[in-house]
Amino acid sequence: MDNTRLLWVIFWSTFVLVSAVDYFVVTHRQTTIGVKSALRWTALWVAIALSFSGAIYVLHPNGKAVFLEYISGYLTEYSLSVDNLFVFILIFSMMGVKDVAQPKLIKLGIYLSIVLRIVFIVFGIALVTKFSWLLYFFGALLVWTAWKMIATEEDEHVRPERNLFYRAAAKLLPVHNDPQENKRLFARYEGRLFITPFFLVFVVIGSTDVLFAVDSIPAIMGISQDPFVVLTSNIFAVLGLNSLFFAIRGIMGMFRFLKHGVSIILFFIGGKMLVPGLGKGLMLLGARSIGEKLEGTEHWFKVHTSASLVVIGLVLLVSIVMSIWYEKDVHPDAPASS
Repeated sequence: MDNTRLLWVIFWSTFVLVSAVDYFVVTHRQTTIGVKSALRWTALWVAIALSFSGAIYVLHPNGKAVFLEYISGYLTEYSLSVDNLFVFILIFSMMGVKDVAQPKLIKLGIYLSIVLRIVFIVFGIALVTKFSWLLYFFGALLVWTAWKMIATEEDEHVRPERNLFYRAAAKLLPVHNDPQENKRLFARYEGRLFITPFFLVFVVIGSTDVLFAVDSIPAIMGISQDPFVVLTSNIFAVLGLNSLFFAIRGIMGMFRFLKHGVSIILFFIGGKMLVPGLGKGLMLLGARSIGEKLEGTEHWFKVHTSASLVVIGLVLLVSIVMSIWYEKDVHPDAPASS
């Protein structure tokens, strides 16, 4: 077995093991997961994902370059996954989902997210391989997404009553609003099968997953088009989000500026994808000198693979430090979460 195949075996084995353990912890725990416990589990899953990068460095034929691409991709996708969890929390709040039902919805949402990302990755890489100009489209999509994240308040883009899939499901399928059915997708009442409000929440969660998958694939492909890097960094970024959900729910205030950091990262990656195309356009218009310099940025980033990692890492670090500083400055006497 060559080293690349061995890395795939390690990846899928780790994926199955982490998924099983994370599912067991959330499903069989009798008490609510506290913030400290959730943070410990989250730290474990992050450590496993980063340990895999060490295996890449040692075993992959192009170890250093793939290692840097994996880390850059993982940090970007993980920060997007955190933003996804923020939206989940807002959906639960707006739709009145009880605490007891939230873990199951998070699990369903995460599994759906993994399936969607795998599908989008397979089709995305195939399309980019055949139509390289799609990278410019993806770059424009990331820049637009970055602007939308900054210009839109969180609760403005979470409106369940405006969700097309929610409205369609509510109109086309009979709904049984029994408060006892708060953890089931379907309920049988007087011999008829009904969907539950829980099902409608899952519809909103699922459609949100689609939107985040659409954003995440261009983001990782702006860092690497290597299927190994794209798939492994994406999947590791969503593993263990069950635990992270409970941590974020307890310390949301400490992530006040994370959305801004994520938007800057998306703008950087999108811009990096668009600049070479802009250079080619300028060359066609006669501005050859400037065009060649802009087109050369693509080669520069491929040679200096650590540059993207440095930018992404610094932006995330600054946004987290600013969030913590702001929270302590505004709420200096706030009690610590347990």
